[in-house]
Amino acid sequence: MKKDQIYFILFFLILVAAGIISFNTASGPYTVEGNTFIQAEKRRNDSTTWELVWEDQFDQGRLDTSKWSKIGLYTSERLIENFPKVKTDKNAWKEIVDLWASYASAINPEAVQFEKNAVQLRGVLNQDTTGWDNRPYHTGGIWTYRKFAFQYGRIEVRAKLDPAYGAWPAIWMIPQEKIYADQHNGEMDIMERLNHDDFVYQTIHSHWNLNLKLESPQRYTTAKIDTTDFNVYSVEWFPDKLRFAVNGKMSFEYSKIPGGGTFQWPFDQPFYLIVDQQLEGWPGKVTNPEELPINMVVDWVRLYQ
Repeated sequence: MKKDQIYFILFFLILVAAGIISFNTASGPYTVEGNTFIQAEKRRNDSTTWELVWEDQFDQGRLDTSKWSKIGLYTSERLIENFPKVKTDKNAWKEIVDLWASYASAINPEAVQFEKNAVQLRGVLNQDTTGWDNRPYHTGGIWTYRKFAFQYGRIEVRAKLDPAYGAWPAIWMIPQEKIYADQHNGEMDIMERLNHDDFVYQTIHSHWNLNLKLESPQRYTTAKIDTTDFNVYSVEWFPDKLRFAVNGKMSFEYSKIPGGGTFQWPFDQPFYLIVDQQLEGWPGKVTNPEELPINMVVDWVRLYQ
């Protein structure tokens, strides 16, 4: 070996030891442009050993902004609530409020609160509808968008849900980057509860079922919950299947099928987590405003790989 090659190797090893050059292991975590990614691409389906790799106990009395952001109204990447003087016509405003986060508020302190080592994501009456924000309600939600995403593993959320007509608490995941152009990049709904139901929906969405209207394999189920207490909602994500569960009991499995391609299985990219208390939309209108405020109390979120 030539002397200059030896010098190059020694110099390279020094950079590695100093941390200037690093290698990402299969399970991370690693950081790209400020975003934390945790991947475990070689996860075995038959392995029973899980290791806790990321969590939030919500026991600091405030939101950990290195992991989460509050959800507010967005349009063209701008947070409307941070620009209360923005002027928009009624049609443009309607397009904004018709989004899934139609009542989400990142600035109303009543929407996201902390108590007893838990975060409360709330649905509340808007106490001031005379200003720029005349929505009747505000809701609280948090997401890990541009802060944390993962690929494969088991995500668990322990939460207690208040009932109300028009209530729509949800725990779900969508892709960080949406790497597939001209198709739906997938969604995992770990939990959605409507109104006073004593069960939750667990669903996957993809181009396969949303656009092509193909209903096989089974894409959703319902699972009973204890409406008076906390429940643990989870999904185990493998390279070829998703296993949904409530309180450790598997509710259904969604598998990758031969020939389905990315239309059927876009679940091969990092996803981020959304936990939010919504109002109206799918469950219908808030018919009893006296039921407000309502709380979605989240005790903890944990990721195992």
